[in-house]
Amino acid sequence: MDWRDHIDSDPNVIGGKVRIKGTRIGVAFLLELFGAGWTQEQVLESYPHLTVEDLQAVFAFASETAEDVRLLPSQRSAA
Repeated sequence: MDWRDHIDSDPNVIGGKVRIKGTRIGVAFLLELFGAGWTQEQVLESYPHLTVEDLQAVFAFASETAEDVRLLPSQRSAA
């Protein structure tokens, strides 16, 4: 799957955030829903204009772009 078929960014829509094409639904928002425990079925029921392919594209995008992220070691002190 090429996520570019489903995801884009427009500076005039939701502040240029990455989104599902033709919608105002941001990729980060959808990832937050999944991170909060939503299922694919719940997302599709709540946002019926989205498709399974749109959601697959979200994860393909996240997977590809996660390769560019580097986290710094935790600064937490041992308690």
